[in-house]
Amino acid sequence: MITLNRRALLAGSAALLASSLAGCATTASSARSQGSTPVRRPVPPEVASMYAAVLDDEYPIRASNMALVPEQFWRQEVPNTTEEPAGSVVVDTTDRFLYHVRDNGMATRYGVGIGAAGFSWSGRAHIAYKRSWPRWTPPSDMIKRHPELEIYRYGMEPGPENPMGPRALYIHQGNEDTLYRIHGNEDERTIGQAISSGCVRLLPQDIIHLYDNVRSGSPLLVV
Repeated sequence: MITLNRRALLAGSAALLASSLAGCATTASSARSQGSTPVRRPVPPEVASMYAAVLDDEYPIRASNMALVPEQFWRQEVPNTTEEPAGSVVVDTTDRFLYHVRDNGMATRYGVGIGAAGFSWSGRAHIAYKRSWPRWTPPSDMIKRHPELEIYRYGMEPGPENPMGPRALYIHQGNEDTLYRIHGNEDERTIGQAISSGCVRLLPQDIIHLYDNVRSGSPLLVV
């Protein structure tokens, strides 16, 4: 486990600027195109239970296949090494972890997928608000790169096919929306990878767990 250095984290704070952000998109096809055979791991019953199907939500959510996810990315409680206060959310883009700092010297650690090269970002911001089963609206720059997204210029309806997944946390810096999100993603092969368009992606069961425990207004640090 790494210890996050406060000075190093602060050095990146100016990089989170809304003027050049890419927004979120599904990149499941990118994960599938890598061509490697996924490694399957034995999954303890308690882990399988933690990532079981969710059938009592607004839309059904299938069980996550944790045999495809390296063990270090399974949700777990760890000592808080971030030096950030309770309630903070810290994203470590190097090791692909998100920490939600608790008030008992511990933190909940989740495995994440992060922005690919060219879409990475860092700095201090805050969780402005949260949404359950959010709409997804691709930014104009993304539509220019991917014209097939034009049909979603005014938003994609919530649901299982929506790339935002079952929950989303909206990241602001000051009073400005950065267009970055922390959101759900059902493709297990993206966890621990750098393939998304800038956003931080968790498995559906993990984003629901984080959503239920984090407060709007919580400080966010990305390094």
